[in-house]
Amino acid sequence: MAMPIVSISLNDEILAELDMLKKTMGFSGRSEAIRAGIRNFVSEEKQKIELSGIVHAILLVVHNNEFDHIVSDIKHNFEDLITTHLHSKIEGDKCMELFVINGEAEKVSTITHDFQTNKKMDTVKLVTL
Repeated sequence: MAMPIVSISLNDEILAELDMLKKTMGFSGRSEAIRAGIRNFVSEEKQKIELSGIVHAILLVVHNNEFDHIVSDIKHNFEDLITTHLHSKIEGDKCMELFVINGEAEKVSTITHDFQTNKKMDTVKLVTL
């Protein structure tokens, strides 16, 4: 059975990172590495969809420091959810935001989604406790 082919465009930086991951993780080709990434993404999204009730979690966001204002805007929309916020410079122009959050699953999913869909954020990771 032939698999459908999906074409994607990648900039040089992402392509170089993909090739490095392919090599260090032992993938046989780019397609295998991309499939593994998609499986991971689907698994994480399923976990968020299945959240219910009151959720305790840590939300990690990495971004360029010029986008602090975007983080602040999103943060202000969820002040009732955030119990602790840590902001730290990590390297060069990069900042790390660590949010300890506690609240309704729907709001936890929404704040995570708001960061994930913002193209200015480099990394967004939700860890439920």
